[in-house]
Amino acid sequence: MKLKFICLASGSSGNSFYLGTEKYGILIDAGIPVRTIKGALKDVGIDFESIIAVFVTHDHADHIKSLGTLGEKYNIPIYATRETHVGINKNYCMTQKLVSCMRYVEKDVTLNFRDFQITPFEVPHDGNDNVGYFIQAEDKHFCFITDIGHITDTVASYITRAQYLIIEANYDEEMLAHGTYPQYLKERISGPNGHLSNKATAKFLANNLTEELKYIWLCHLSRENNHPELAYKTVEWEFRGVGIIPGKDLYLSALKRTTPSELYIFE
Repeated sequence: MKLKFICLASGSSGNSFYLGTEKYGILIDAGIPVRTIKGALKDVGIDFESIIAVFVTHDHADHIKSLGTLGEKYNIPIYATRETHVGINKNYCMTQKLVSCMRYVEKDVTLNFRDFQITPFEVPHDGNDNVGYFIQAEDKHFCFITDIGHITDTVASYITRAQYLIIEANYDEEMLAHGTYPQYLKERISGPNGHLSNKATAKFLANNLTEELKYIWLCHLSRENNHPELAYKTVEWEFRGVGIIPGKDLYLSALKRTTPSELYIFE
């Protein structure tokens, strides 16, 4: 099976990823305008009409802003846990509430969805009932972890099964500590239900790399407390410390916040 993957946006201003076959695809989150989704997909030759579902990680605005339009106007099913759906419809950004398009997933229960086997799993973050997604399509295994305060044993078990990993590297610890954010916000971000730092992501990956993991995308980088080159270099440094060379032994990329990535096609 040929799979297509593109990050449409990844950051506190909005998040959305597309994963699809040659005939159809799904979105992971939809926190950017529908016109932006349409434009980014059109630029890489993917028809917006090919989207058959959206799977939601949690109910924060930067992940759900366009769900109402996608679900109620375009009749695209919106999948989330029951608690997340409650949080979605309570969120201030949801001017169009979800009604007919709501579908449900359960943590650690695999949903057979056409050619995809999709398993939501719990991640620690301060939204309602947050999940990551492990998606299998034939022999290809993707893992999406966009917002997470720390890596639990459950999360680690899915990461170590992945071949293609999208994982948060939100902030540089020094930039956050010496930045302009108020103290309560710094504590929220660096807390166990906040976000992963570059260093935390780098150390975990360096110490838990498997032979199967060949593609890593660092996502949800902070605008104020990080930048792509720094996130990349932090992970690269830890990898080199255990004898892994990005670009040779595996693919590593730091995703930009508002600019779509290239289109990746996996045979």
